[in-house]
Amino acid sequence: MGTRLGELVERFGGQLAGDANLEVTGIAPLADAGASHISFLSNSKFRAQAASSGAAALILTPADDALINGEYAGARIVTPNPYVYFARAAQFFAALTEIKAPAGIHASAIVDSSAQIDPTASIGARAVIEAGAVVAAGCMIGPGCVIGRDAVIGEGTQLLANVTFHARCVIGARGIIHSGAVIGTDGFGFANEGGVYIKIPQTGRVVIGDDVDIGANTTIDRGALADTIIEDGVKLDNQIQIGHNCHIGAHTAMAGCVGVAGSAVIGKYCTFGGAAMVLGHLTIADRVHVGSGSMVSRSILEPGQYTGFYPLAKNADWEKSAAIVRNLSSMREKIRALEKTIKTLTKQDEK
Repeated sequence: MGTRLGELVERFGGQLAGDANLEVTGIAPLADAGASHISFLSNSKFRAQAASSGAAALILTPADDALINGEYAGARIVTPNPYVYFARAAQFFAALTEIKAPAGIHASAIVDSSAQIDPTASIGARAVIEAGAVVAAGCMIGPGCVIGRDAVIGEGTQLLANVTFHARCVIGARGIIHSGAVIGTDGFGFANEGGVYIKIPQTGRVVIGDDVDIGANTTIDRGALADTIIEDGVKLDNQIQIGHNCHIGAHTAMAGCVGVAGSAVIGKYCTFGGAAMVLGHLTIADRVHVGSGSMVSRSILEPGQYTGFYPLAKNADWEKSAAIVRNLSSMREKIRALEKTIKTLTKQDEK
């Protein structure tokens, strides 16, 4: 199943150079695209590859179009942001072949009689929906999911297989939670008395906004007293840990294995590279970008790019550097003493 180039431009804009009636069946990488594919050029480093691509059409910027025009024989859709155009077109092609789960409740699902399930929702095999839970219109609850007591799943949200969404937690519309994710686990809260840990009940919720994506095996802890908040448009990759009482601002994105300790407050439009770590009770401003593997140990109050890791080196070189770092304190004292001596000698010479 395909579509005309002209239809894509009608839907998503852009300037078409070429045959509007040319039919394409999907999107493919530059190197693999054939005569029925559309491809995209979002990085000018691949301009030569684009010029020789076998794709029926390319999505590209005006600048790249001017440089490869004449070298590339296919049609072109010219747009300021080819990567965004690619994303929207990819969604369109995926929808053409998508097999939607049928509405209704699978015979093997266990649904409490007091749960509110919209007739247009799909409840998969062996799913469990507890008392008072609400599943809104167009939701897809995959096989093996558990939705706890009084939890709320917003319109059009999808829980893929084996998601656990604990009691009283809330997610808004059009969310996606991938397999193995656990929302609303107890936060890591204990008081210590004489070396013995006493559990602090975690009575808050997790409240998630609209258009939030949560990756596979990601965990979000419920609040201890107040709620853990995930605002609209947040994107969380796989295997991320969000501690209790955190507040993640709208449209912030985190790559895989990021860890955020409890009560951290993170602003809007932030990004975190893979395996970045944020200590608890810190505040991070809007539009802060933290590099992969970085450790955020202090609050960040100004937007910008931040990186905090030691560059990779051969082990022997790293050990030498580590030895120097360990001795920096004593070296500093020696330098201060030397500066003091030089200052005293200079004054004596001046006399």
